[in-house]
Amino acid sequence: MEFAFTEREEMLRKAVREFAESEIPPKMEKMEETGEFPVELMKPMAQVGITGIITPPEFGGVGMGYLARNIVLEELGRVCAAFPMSMQVHHMACAALSDFGTDEQKKKYLPPLAAGETFGTVGVTDPAGGSDVIGMKCTAELKGDTYIINGRKCFITNSHLSDFWIMVAKTGEGAKGLSAFIIDKGTPGAKLGRKENKFGLRGANTGEWVFDNCEVPKKNLLGAEGQGLTVGLKTISETGRTGMAAVGLGILQAVYEEAAKFANERVLYGKPIATLQAIQFHMAEIYTQLDICRLLNYRVNWMKDQNMRCDTETSMAKYYTCNAAVEAAKKAIEIHGSYGIMREYAIQRLFRDAMVTVPAGGTAEIAKAGIGRTALAPFKK
Repeated sequence: MEFAFTEREEMLRKAVREFAESEIPPKMEKMEETGEFPVELMKPMAQVGITGIITPPEFGGVGMGYLARNIVLEELGRVCAAFPMSMQVHHMACAALSDFGTDEQKKKYLPPLAAGETFGTVGVTDPAGGSDVIGMKCTAELKGDTYIINGRKCFITNSHLSDFWIMVAKTGEGAKGLSAFIIDKGTPGAKLGRKENKFGLRGANTGEWVFDNCEVPKKNLLGAEGQGLTVGLKTISETGRTGMAAVGLGILQAVYEEAAKFANERVLYGKPIATLQAIQFHMAEIYTQLDICRLLNYRVNWMKDQNMRCDTETSMAKYYTCNAAVEAAKKAIEIHGSYGIMREYAIQRLFRDAMVTVPAGGTAEIAKAGIGRTALAPFKK
């Protein structure tokens, strides 16, 4: 088994880390206050290769694949998890277009995404029920060469920042009754709804879209009619969940670093608390979880790059990593004592950010249901 990264991947990690450590911290206080993403950093991120990391070179991207994407998101999340949260959804739009778009759609929409000229965003979640995709109420009715879309989409990352939206609506009944669409911002009947006020991942803009007799030309269908469930689930499973796992991994790395630094600097009883066995036990658990999650993440993204089916591995990486980030942050707060809940210490932000990753991209229960089916399948009679 080979665990080494290529020279190019190591150079990518170094470049993204340098970018994150120099450019992101000055923006974080305002992000926490306003909940808004610093859009002025999109072009610099494009120059590093962040925005177009999985986009094919023929459409302006870097085309380095999913393991490289994991490196990018992990390094951003180590500094501020709102950045990889926005970027992983940006990548979801890139993946949906690459997988299902026509040549015309790819040429029109992928280059500006890769260049950081706009944000990628995908809207599947419906107020009627996030996990119940087939039960969504948002509808699209074909009249001539135009679809008339009505309904709402909620909990959409980058909702108010993109020049076009990828969304899924109901065009029929059952699993084949959903279709995906590309909707250009400013299309009559397509409106921005409320902005959400999250307690974590503050700088990742989240909101809703409202469609009121929105007229979308048939050429803006993404994939075939009735393929919306496939577009949505493939994009969420393979790109969204691996992305959320990478966000959790970045948080875990930051938790470990903050906890280890504090334990070595905080002096009680005349010596650093790092010498106390209770603290060492907490650190051992955090450090072990970090290594487990890193291996889960790297494996599933390597599998994706090899075009191997990895549904279960994706669910395991997302479910386990995001929950491990929460548990590690709780232990780190205990290590910090009362300082852990003070705003001037990063650990309280890391805990809040970790909590938001748990339901995002699919709840833990949905992930465990899929993992459970795989676990039971070999012994099913």
